[in-house]
Amino acid sequence: MKRYLCGAVVASAALFVVFAQQSTIDIGQVVQNVALPAIAIPDFRGDGQAQGFMGSFNQTLWNDVSTAGVVKMVSKSLYPTFIPQQPGDFTTPPPPEPERRGRRPVIRQNPTGGGHWLIDWSGPPPQAGYLAFGYTAVQNGVLVLYGWLYDLHNTANPQVIAKRYPASAVTETGARDIAHQFAADIVALFGGQTLAGTHIYFVSQRTGHKEIWVMDYDGKNQRQITHFNSMSIQPAISPDGTRVAFTSFARGNPGIFVFSVDPVRDMRFYNQRASVNSSPSFTPDGKQIIYSSSAPGDHCCRIFLANLDGSGFRPVTASVNIDTEPKVNPKTGTEMVFTSGRSGPQQIYRANLDGTDIERLTDGTGEAGGPSWRPNGQNIAFSWTRGFAAGAWNVFVMDVASHQYVQLTHGEGRNENPCWAPDGKHLVFGSTRSGRSQIYTMLSDGTQVQQLTTQGSNDRPVWGK
Repeated sequence: MKRYLCGAVVASAALFVVFAQQSTIDIGQVVQNVALPAIAIPDFRGDGQAQGFMGSFNQTLWNDVSTAGVVKMVSKSLYPTFIPQQPGDFTTPPPPEPERRGRRPVIRQNPTGGGHWLIDWSGPPPQAGYLAFGYTAVQNGVLVLYGWLYDLHNTANPQVIAKRYPASAVTETGARDIAHQFAADIVALFGGQTLAGTHIYFVSQRTGHKEIWVMDYDGKNQRQITHFNSMSIQPAISPDGTRVAFTSFARGNPGIFVFSVDPVRDMRFYNQRASVNSSPSFTPDGKQIIYSSSAPGDHCCRIFLANLDGSGFRPVTASVNIDTEPKVNPKTGTEMVFTSGRSGPQQIYRANLDGTDIERLTDGTGEAGGPSWRPNGQNIAFSWTRGFAAGAWNVFVMDVASHQYVQLTHGEGRNENPCWAPDGKHLVFGSTRSGRSQIYTMLSDGTQVQQLTTQGSNDRPVWGK
């Protein structure tokens, strides 16, 4: 069950306060049932040396496009037998045979080119609206993708994308890179935004200690950031992706650390004298950090605002109850949401950044925590028991103006710490649905759930650049 971290329980490492959960979804998007354009993406082949990397290439291209939430993928089981690699592989269907006088009409099955004709892809069984195809080759020591996208409804001029994509290296990483590039162009064509190049920071216990880790948006390249051999939790990412802030017990009491990302380096955040400084988050301009602290007098906890180095700190809230998990609206920069126990069990509140105009957003039932703004600044997501049995946490989304909400997860273990992707269409969250806590992503309507981690126990993900 979620609990706050306060001065009285600092000695217990198991009691951590601020469970950063971030998520939010467009309420209308959940209810809407929009017909998405159907796209076929058969497996690409490679020339010579390039063929060895095509497994990673094809998986990356398919995953990038399928998880974007802007198209419907046509199952590969419905594809014709012949897979085109370049425009010259297509032929024009022959004209129909003229009917002869005096003969009864002969009923024939629909003719097919086996994949050589565009209608083989736009007609049944695939019934695709778009077709992506191409091939890779190693040319002059460079891995190159030649990629095309055809609009199958425009038979006179179907070509929408025709592009050459050179890789940075003739490696599996290079193959994944050109797949990301091609997928980004396809997704952008349908109004989506690629997530390639974004990162997810999270807490992992796989080394025996809770440390901050980072991975690519699709779970690849998982690597360790902190090496304190202590408890480091609650990561937050700066808007430009150059800094990560987090809470750590490395120096005894929980304190705030700020690291640069590349290279990884301690930026030396000043922690005011207190038994607890925790739950840091960056302001939208990236110039300040908002956090929770028991200072002064170890009355846990109030919300404070400070410069990036911890200087110039000032209190934002004055409650003698626990206020924690503050997040500033990314659009306005003038309001925040936070978790507080001022009315009893922890609930989600909204307030101006000067601490005025405080209102409770959740209705007081159950326990709620970990609010997070969607990039549009209109919705939040959070975890909530909403009156269920203790420990039955699920991901919810709320429209802040109307207080209307929807539930995204339903009874598959504990589902906590949701956070929006930069595209505003995906969420990352932690869940125990597989037995132990792991990191998952999903679309903002709760579909297309993907598991990203498998080693050890992993939780508290945040998604940034």
